[in-house]
Amino acid sequence: MIETILIEGLIYGIMVLGLFISYRTLNFCDMTVDGAFPMGGCILAACLTHGMAPVCGIFLAFIGGCIAGLCTTLLYTKLRVPDLLAGILMMTMLYSINLRIMSNRANISFLRIPTAFSKIIEFTENHFEMIPGETGILLFLLIFIIIFKILLDLFFHTDLGLTMGALGSNQQMVISQGVNPQIVRGIGICFGDGLAALSGAFAAMYNGFADVGSGTGVIVSGLASLMLGEFIIRSNKIGMITLRVLIGSVIYRALMFLARRYGHYIHLTANDLKLITGLLIIVCLIVANLQGKNKFSQHLKRPEKTAKSGKTE
Repeated sequence: MIETILIEGLIYGIMVLGLFISYRTLNFCDMTVDGAFPMGGCILAACLTHGMAPVCGIFLAFIGGCIAGLCTTLLYTKLRVPDLLAGILMMTMLYSINLRIMSNRANISFLRIPTAFSKIIEFTENHFEMIPGETGILLFLLIFIIIFKILLDLFFHTDLGLTMGALGSNQQMVISQGVNPQIVRGIGICFGDGLAALSGAFAAMYNGFADVGSGTGVIVSGLASLMLGEFIIRSNKIGMITLRVLIGSVIYRALMFLARRYGHYIHLTANDLKLITGLLIIVCLIVANLQGKNKFSQHLKRPEKTAKSGKTE
């Protein structure tokens, strides 16, 4: 139970990190994620069925997601299509592209195809008999995520990373420094969609199949994970910000697991998970608005207290 939650949380946490780059850092509403996520699994399936190594398939899945993000960027910057519409258009087109990648098949099973995860399970069971196969996958993901998080934190301390963060807050300041915002935004969107495709490739290996419809609602669950992490850890340090993204992903997967397992006590079924996700986001938004109003009211009361103290003196 706990291993499943952690594995799913870490796998989808990679996608949530991509959402963090596009939505929070760049302030760009990128709907391409719903198409880039299954694209990663489709590219991986196409590579494995043609006899390629799983590592090559994972790398090509990441590149495919970056290309999808590049197309969204070109629609936004060159054709002046609004960011939301550009993402929706790309997401819609990716459905047909994903079908083409898998030779017009809606899904491909990995039951008889060796993947990176199946090899990890085999290695764990052969060399460590007391450790379950899923524990080996969890250890691999932990090592991968820790290394990737450290590299991502270091990237946001570079000039490009700092510029990317400034672009989402104040575009005019970036332009005044002589930096082309279109290039910086394009790099961020490509990288974010690449992470979504990478997450989709890992999810396909863990589930044992690639499906063109696996990305439906992924962006909504990612936003819910993002908001949950922001409620738990409040910090402006990039190391804590990326950590709370991963923690939020794990918590969201835990909530969904509990809803699937114990939801029948309150007459909930698997069909209600999307409803639960939407209500969770609405609750997060309401709480965030209430907290913002409280801070604003406290800020208004401070001058009154200082003025009264000045009169008494």
